[in-house]
Amino acid sequence: MSESEETVSERVRRVFATFKKMSPDEITMETTFEDLGLDSLDGLNLIFELEEEFDIMVPDDKVQSMKSVAEVVEGVEYLLANPGEQTKLPIDPAAAKE
Repeated sequence: MSESEETVSERVRRVFATFKKMSPDEITMETTFEDLGLDSLDGLNLIFELEEEFDIMVPDDKVQSMKSVAEVVEGVEYLLANPGEQTKLPIDPAAAKE
């Protein structure tokens, strides 16, 4: 199956599985970060992997609210459907000039 034929949820589950070195079959929509033993640093690295996979930028405030595979899928689908909601810069541009 090519990437274009995979659903968002299948791609998200594959990214989680690759990150945790497990089978995508072991990851369900109900799987939480806690179930996978992910700490906050793992969570950030996982979000980075998802940003690469989907070519998106996940706003920091959205990252904090994602605690399960279902929430990640929902967030990714929202960002794909609403590209204007993605932050273009990871930092505040005004702060960069100081």
